[in-house]
Amino acid sequence: MSYRVGIVGATGAVGQELIDLLHRRHFPMSELVLLASARSAGKTITWQDKSWTVQEATPESFETLDIAIFSASGTLSKELCPEAAKRGCIAIDNSSAFRMDPKVPLVVPEINPEAAREHNGIIANPNCSTAVALMGLYPLHREFGLKRFFAATYQAVSGAGAAAMTELEDQLHAWTKGEELTVSEFPHQIAFNLIPHVDVFYDDGYTKEEHKMLNESRKILGMPELKASTTCVRVPVLRAHSIAINAEFEKPVDVKRAQEVVGVFEGAELVDNPAEKQYPMPIDFSCKEKCGVGRIRRDAAFDNGLALWVSGDQLWKGAALNAVQIAELVAKENLVTPKASA
Repeated sequence: MSYRVGIVGATGAVGQELIDLLHRRHFPMSELVLLASARSAGKTITWQDKSWTVQEATPESFETLDIAIFSASGTLSKELCPEAAKRGCIAIDNSSAFRMDPKVPLVVPEINPEAAREHNGIIANPNCSTAVALMGLYPLHREFGLKRFFAATYQAVSGAGAAAMTELEDQLHAWTKGEELTVSEFPHQIAFNLIPHVDVFYDDGYTKEEHKMLNESRKILGMPELKASTTCVRVPVLRAHSIAINAEFEKPVDVKRAQEVVGVFEGAELVDNPAEKQYPMPIDFSCKEKCGVGRIRRDAAFDNGLALWVSGDQLWKGAALNAVQIAELVAKENLVTPKASA
C-alpha cells in the first residue's frame, strides 16, 4: 500500500527535514503534497531531482490526503488538524496544541506505540527535549523503575527555527570582524553566551518548555505521579540538544547493567568510555537517527540514582524523525485506509 502524504509547514526547518526523511526512509508514498500558510504558498521546494510548488493549507487540502504531518504554528494546527481528521486524514502534529489533550495520543514509537491505536484522527509528537531525554531515561525506567528526575537541557539554536540558526552564524561573523552583534531571535546575544530561558515564563518561575518535560514525560510513560524538575538553557550550538539527567529509581541500580540496557535500546547509541574521552556530543549526533547516551554513573545525591548525559538531533528525533516514525507506525498497523485504494 502507498499513501498520499502532506506536510503542513513545509518551508520551515522541520518541514525540510521531513521531506528528506520521508524519502531517505523510503516511506510508501504515492504522492507528496507540500502545504504552508498563505504567505508561503507559491514557493518552490527542491529535493534532489524533485520539485514541488507549495500550496496554501486549507481544510479542503486534506480531502485526498491519507496522512498529514504538521510542523507549523499551534494556531494553524488547532485550526486544521481537526479538519484533516474530519476528512479521514490522520494528522501527526508537531506543535504543542494537542499534546496534553486526553483524547489525543502522545507517541514516541520506541516507547508507547500502542497509544497510536487509540487515535481519533490526530496523533501528537512530543517536544524535542522530552523525546531526546526519554531515549536515555526509558530503557533505564524499564529496568529499574523511574521514580523522579532532574534535568538541565543544553538546547541548540535550531530548536528556535532557521532564523535562529542564521542569527548565531551572523553574530559569529560580526564578532570576527569587530562589528556590532544584532539580536532579534533571542532575548540576549547567543554567541559566546548561555541563555537560561526557553519559551515563556509561568507564575511558578518555570518556563513553558520546562513544564513540557514533566507533563509530556508523565503522559508518554503512563506515570501521572512522576516527579521532575528541569532547567532549560539555550546554548550557542547549531544543531542537536544535550541533556544532563539525574534520576532516582525504585530498584537498586547497577552501572554496568544500565549501560547494557541502553546499548540494546532501539532509540539509543551507547557512547560511554570517559577514559578514552568518548561520550555523546551534539556535533556527533547531528543528522543521526539515534540519540547518544553516556557518562552513566551512580548519582552522588540520590539513593538508587544514576547520572547520565544524552545528545540527540532535535530536528530529527525531537521533531521530524519521530513524526515520520509515527507515520510508519500508522502504515504498519493499517491505522488509516489509503483513499487511493478505498
